Parts: sequence; structure tokens; C-alpha cells
Amino acid sequence: MSHLKSLIKLKKIKVIIVGMGYVGLPLAIKFAEHFNVIGFDINNKRITDLKKKYDSNSEVSKESFGKVQKNIKFTDKKEKIREGDIIIISVPTPITKSKKPDLFYLESASKIVGNNLKKTSTVVYESTTYPGCTEEFCLPILEKESGLKLGEFFIAYSPERINPSDKKHSIDQVCKIVAGCNSQVTERLAEIYGTITKVYKASSIKIAESAKVIENIQRDINIALFNELAILFDKMNIDSKEVFDAAATKWNFLKFYPGLVGGHCIPVDPYYLAQKSLEKDYIPELILAGRKVNECLDNYIAQKIIKLSIKSEKSLYKIKVLILGAAYKENVSDLRNSKIENLIAELKNFGLENIYLYDPLLKTKKIFNIKNKKPFEKYDIIVYAVNHKKFNEINIFNILNEKGILIDINRLFNKKEFERKGFIYWGL
Repeated sequence: MSHLKSLIKLKKIKVIIVGMGYVGLPLAIKFAEHFNVIGFDINNKRITDLKKKYDSNSEVSKESFGKVQKNIKFTDKKEKIREGDIIIISVPTPITKSKKPDLFYLESASKIVGNNLKKTSTVVYESTTYPGCTEEFCLPILEKESGLKLGEFFIAYSPERINPSDKKHSIDQVCKIVAGCNSQVTERLAEIYGTITKVYKASSIKIAESAKVIENIQRDINIALFNELAILFDKMNIDSKEVFDAAATKWNFLKFYPGLVGGHCIPVDPYYLAQKSLEKDYIPELILAGRKVNECLDNYIAQKIIKLSIKSEKSLYKIKVLILGAAYKENVSDLRNSKIENLIAELKNFGLENIYLYDPLLKTKKIFNIKNKKPFEKYDIIVYAVNHKKFNEINIFNILNEKGILIDINRLFNKKEFERKGFIYWGL
């Protein structure tokens, strides 16, 4: 490791980031302020765009590209990985249809890196996974593909904490956990990551893996609790928002918000730890219960829409439903695990045929086989599903039919105002 230490002091260390997605690209740009960086991705189009200083995910501006252009290069050539002193793997870790960990991308990236690994390099994994994955699954692949043994190269784990579209909690504003295969590697990584943000040194790779996976499990369970409470209070004809606002006046009440849980983290990560738990013959009751509640919310919202439609004497076969927002969260163009797709499927199962959809952040002509079109007429039901800033340009009153229904999933509008104007309002 003395060789690596001297490289750091000379600022000649070369960092390779494998995977130029929501996590990898911002990390590469930030490291390029201090080191020579190569951003690698197997997607040729993605690399072509990045060379033109264009990020289709809208996470990195042209100005940010320009500031570090002398220190960063983008490539889809695998052999360039061999130049890396630090190789950071940041690829997706999704789940299968049967809710099992899908390690395909992690395996593929490990093989590519293993085939292009030089002695003394350190391979750092940032992908969220289960405790033990780095050492038990990834390390054997690296050793097999490279022909090297641990000690000739090194491994580490530093979980990502990127929140897409969140400028307040950018890489340089959050604490990064680092953990290496030995204390020397941990210390060196702390120096490297310490150039861009605060660092917490975990005592082992498994500790770091465990810490990351429970972050999103905690959020999932808390949101599930509020979703269940919202459903319960709705059945009791009690306004859940007023309940939560009142309860939040107590100093130690932890206020979360009910809502659809989508994306590539919260609805995925619990299954990684749950799978490992089942392998140890322990059924993770609470973790799986939280998932069950959140996975069923779209069905409950669809049922509510149908009941309100029937109550208002609207014909299910004739009503026009507009859904505003398709992405899994506000102000991003990411459809991964978006529950809007599930909601649409549920509504169609109930017989609704005239469903319209608009998401201004998605440039595709169709989303979930529905035209992505800006609303220009009036609708019987509007589902305000995702709170994109661009929706501020739309006046809901102007596009909602007389006695129309507003489904305000995120409780953003004034209920009394809508009801005064003769509309039907429902919020989660």
C-alpha cells in the first residue's frame, strides 16, 4: 500500500468508475476535481452522450462537465480499466420477478474488472447488497478472472448515498462509509474519499454492507406504517393528514408521509437482507410485512377511485382519467419500479379504458403504452401522482370537469378549496 500512498501524495492516482448511472457519474465528476478519472460504461450511447457533456439523467450540468474536463475521460473500452489504481464498481442491484436478489450486473462488472485488473489495485464496490456479498460473491470472481489473489490486489466497500434530483444531499454533503479488506486499505480509502466529503470508517466490509441495506429498510417500514395508518383512518372517515399534523406536535414523534414507494432502492433493498435472513433460517417478519403493505397501496388507491366514481354516478366506461406523473419520485425522469404502472394496470382491471398520462420530464412519446401528452382538455378524474415542479404550470381547476374528482396522493392541495368549488377531493 506504500505505492498507493505515494500516488495519493503526488495526486497521480487514477480512479476508474465502472457504471455511469445516477450514482457513478456524479461520483466520477466529483473525484475528477482531485484525481485523473476514467468513467467506464458498456453502453456506447451513454458514453457518446457523456463525451458531449450531456447527461440524460439531468444529474450533472454541462458547466460541471466543463470544470473537470481536463481530468476526466469516458470510455466503453474494457482494457482502460487496467490503468486504474482505484476501481469503483457502481452498478444496479435489482430484484427478480420472484423478489430475489439479482446479481447479474454485479457479476458482469466483476468479471470485466477481473479481466482487466493489475496488481496493487483496489476494487471498491458501491452497489447496495446483502452482508457478505463483496467477500463471498464478488471476490472469488475477481480472483478467478484476474488470476490474482487477495493481497496482490485489494477489495473494499463504500455504499452509495445518492438521492437523485436532491441537490441538498449531494456527494460532498453526505458522509461516506468506507471499509477495506484490512485496516490499511480502509485508511487509504478514507484519504481518497476524504478529498470529496466526510468519511466514516467501518470496522469491516460486512458492517458497511449491513449499514447500507438497513438505511432503506428503515424508511420502507416507517412509510409502511404511515400507509397502513392512512388506510385505516380513511376507512374510519378520519383525515389522516390532520392526525399526523397533530401527532407531530410531540417532540419525539417521527413524522413520515404515506405514499407510493417506488425506485431502485427502498422497494428493492429489503429483499436483499430478507433473502440472507431466510438463508439463516430466520423469517424477517417486520421487513416483509412492510414490503407487503407498500406493495398493495396502488390497489387500495385504485379501489378508492372506483368507489368515488360510482358514488358520483360516473360511468366507468366513459370517464376520462388523467394521471399526472409517471416517474417513481418527483423531479426525476426515472421509471424504475414506478408504482404508477401498477396503478394504471389496477384501473384497467376495474374496467377504466380512457386513461391519459403526462410526465414532462420523460421525453418518450409513450409511457406504459399510453401517450405521454400534455393535457389540453377536461377530465373527470385527475390523479396527481408525482409532484414535479413543472406541474406548477398546470391549473388543475381548468382541466377538471364539473363535479370532477381530484386524487391527491401526496396531499399537496387544499381540500376545502376544492370542495368549495364543487369538486370531490380525496387524499391519502
